[in-house]
Amino acid sequence: MSSLEADLKKTFFSDIDENKKIIESIFTKDIDFVKRDFSFHEDKNIPAVCFYTDGLVNTQVVEETIKALTIYKGNLTSSQGQQNSNQGNQSASQGIQSSNQSNQYSQVLLVDFIKKNVLTHASVEIIDKFEKAVNGILAGDTVFLFDGCNQGMLIPSRGWDTRSVDEPQTEQVVRGPRDGFTENIRTNTALVRRRIRDPLLCVEGMQIGKKSKTDINIVYLEGTVKEGLVEEVKERLKKIEIDAVLESGYIEELIKDSPWSPFTTMQNTERPDKVAAGILEGRVAIFVDNTPFVLIVPSYFWEFFQASDDYYSGFLAGSFFRAIRFIAFIISLVVPSIYVMLISFHQEMIPTELALTIASGREVIPFPILLEALIMEIVFELMREAGLRMPKPVGQAVSIVGSLVIGQAAVQAGIVSPFMVILVALTGIASFAIPNYSASFSIRLIRFPLLIASGTLGLMGFSAVFTILAVHALSIRSFGEPYLAPATPFQPTDQKDIVFRFPWWKMDKQPKLAEGSEKREQEDLMPKPPEKSPESEQSEKSKTRTRRRSNDE
Repeated sequence: MSSLEADLKKTFFSDIDENKKIIESIFTKDIDFVKRDFSFHEDKNIPAVCFYTDGLVNTQVVEETIKALTIYKGNLTSSQGQQNSNQGNQSASQGIQSSNQSNQYSQVLLVDFIKKNVLTHASVEIIDKFEKAVNGILAGDTVFLFDGCNQGMLIPSRGWDTRSVDEPQTEQVVRGPRDGFTENIRTNTALVRRRIRDPLLCVEGMQIGKKSKTDINIVYLEGTVKEGLVEEVKERLKKIEIDAVLESGYIEELIKDSPWSPFTTMQNTERPDKVAAGILEGRVAIFVDNTPFVLIVPSYFWEFFQASDDYYSGFLAGSFFRAIRFIAFIISLVVPSIYVMLISFHQEMIPTELALTIASGREVIPFPILLEALIMEIVFELMREAGLRMPKPVGQAVSIVGSLVIGQAAVQAGIVSPFMVILVALTGIASFAIPNYSASFSIRLIRFPLLIASGTLGLMGFSAVFTILAVHALSIRSFGEPYLAPATPFQPTDQKDIVFRFPWWKMDKQPKLAEGSEKREQEDLMPKPPEKSPESEQSEKSKTRTRRRSNDE
């Protein structure tokens, strides 16, 4: 055991100088570590000290705490009285004024008295170990120690600069809320609480990372979440032994089912409304500090084609655009492979006029069709990656130059055919139509083995790889749930929100994939015109006849 580990396991001493010496030795090389000595209570003149990390704390909280202690002029005999009641008729004032007597003074009562009668902070934690103090200082809290006390106070004072709530960058909508998650985990959970004001909404916390000690929150709706799911999530999270968690992607890769699968089995999102919807459907949300991306488990294949707009616009519009996304998925995944397969092995399946047009466009191309397709796909991926990584002004220039290279210039140079340019552009646009970036990346990844198999073995290769992918997708699970559910296994009642979205008045029950026992809404919510009684209809007819007579006259 190192000296640092030995110091962290120690408890506070009654002598404040001993405590200061140990804490200062731990942070001796840190320029942002701050120690502030002061004395409080003008009659007693009790030495005290506070420790915090500059830049992580709201200094106003520290100043208010010191001010509250220094201006307090009341008698500390309340605590001393309790001390006396417990320890006999010991003099209270004597217990504070001398160090020898302070050893006899109830340190617990002094800290407890200050917490209850002097400070007005909403949260004050009494601590007695150096490990708790050091972790608090590194997390942005402030530690207060008092002479003669073998306990201290940990006051939450986190106040580092954070980004304000802004529109999500990766999931923008035409109609819907504009707020998105930030890097502050407490702001993120508050955004969900604003949407689910139910006392059954549970927010449980833990820390993962030996060195980073990253805050993780598990959020679910008790009574709605599927039985055993929360325990499964906690168990997987507790098994993580890693130095640091810097983003939710770390957690995703360490707890997901089928780690070798190219399919995304956990949903991540920047949108609070999407997380709230997932929790209301009986799922569990995993919040990670320092990232705006929240994980939702379990996740199903069909969810990656659903956008928030689907639920805010009419059900007909939502269903139409969702169907467009499924078409985009098919185009992005298989159209390049089918084109290469037909040109290489099955020209007889192409109409003659179209085959002649394609052949005339390819007559000057020196590469086989498979190599031409791979070159264009890789160039397109290069352009997309460069456009993402470069600063915005430079990124636009890369896009313009790339579009020139990949377009007419490449065709005129005889490197690629016009059909291939159209095909790659169509594939790229189709991949952008998929709302979830992780799912879009999976499709791009799967496209390459499918393309190579089609270009080398024709229909047989395409069929073989496609079958392998389909069987693999059928076999994988997301936290124990079938990945392709509710299509396989087929759940008739859960088909109302898969390929097409049914009206809200038809989705009156919770999906079977969740607990499946709660009713979401009352029956017969379909909007109808108001019903009229026979008397009111008769009265309306008589009024109409009266108006006609008056008009005739």
